[in-house]
Amino acid sequence: MDTRYTHIARRRVRGAVRPVAVAIVAIVAALAAAAWLLIIRPYQQQMRLDSGGVPAVSAAAKAPAEAAPANVQAMDVNQLLAEASKALKDQRLLAPAGNNAFEFYLRVLAKQPGNPVATSALRETFPYAATDAEQAVNSRDFNEAQREIDLLAKADPANYTLTILRSKLDAQRKLANQQQQQAEDQQKAAQLAAQKAAAEKEQAAKQAEQQQAQLAAEQAKAKQQVQQQAAAAEKTPSAPTAVASVPTSDAVLLNSVRANYPTAALRAGQSGWVVVGFTVTPEGRTRDVHVVDAQPRHLFDRAAMEAVSRYRFKPAMRDGVAVASTKQQKIEFSTGR
Repeated sequence: MDTRYTHIARRRVRGAVRPVAVAIVAIVAALAAAAWLLIIRPYQQQMRLDSGGVPAVSAAAKAPAEAAPANVQAMDVNQLLAEASKALKDQRLLAPAGNNAFEFYLRVLAKQPGNPVATSALRETFPYAATDAEQAVNSRDFNEAQREIDLLAKADPANYTLTILRSKLDAQRKLANQQQQQAEDQQKAAQLAAQKAAAEKEQAAKQAEQQQAQLAAEQAKAKQQVQQQAAAAEKTPSAPTAVASVPTSDAVLLNSVRANYPTAALRAGQSGWVVVGFTVTPEGRTRDVHVVDAQPRHLFDRAAMEAVSRYRFKPAMRDGVAVASTKQQKIEFSTGR
């Protein structure tokens, strides 16, 4: 057989095979794309809903919502389908109310039950619409989320996704109520704390005022005694010169504060003591509070210093005048106290 004819036959076979192969590849690609759009992607969306995740947002930005068409009730099936198609293109699946694809398709089914276009569109877009409803739930727009869930229920009342969405909406509402209650409780607690602090401050100011008035009265009385003694000495010049008795005294504790027992030491049943040194001011307050000695070290220091810092004294008197003085105080810490 002539090889020239063999080569020609082979070329003809190859030329016939190539279009068939291209057609097969094209068909496979089309089937894969259709499977992705109609099966895999809705399944993935459903799995995200089942697992409690947030559905993926479409990459295309949603177009601004148009005004709802006038006199929707008077539209026929074709007009409603056209409006629904426009809403799908703008990704207005469930919102805004009165101007979305689901409502238009449901109106079509109300006018023409079993309409294949509306029935198919509602079924195929249900997973994406459920994603929009879940986003409304997650953003805590509860009224809008409830409206969208109710709209989904009209399209497919038996769909299990509705159970998930309703559960999430209920959980978000309960969480929002709990957080609101916690915020209110915290606000009330802050108000009570502020009122208590103000009352304590006012009480401390009154006590300080009373102590200052008492100290001033004692100083005036001491000064008056000195003046009286000086006057008496001037009236008796023949008598031997007497040394005037000028009031002199050490600081006297007027108001002590019990030290708070450290919680850790109390639980452990530990006892001890702290010697605290401090200065009593002419106003009867303590300052320069410090630990001189303690047993055990550092365990009760802070509690003892805090207690002493709140002590109030009648200040030391020198020649009838209040002066600063230094003192030490030993504070015992015992679990039996």
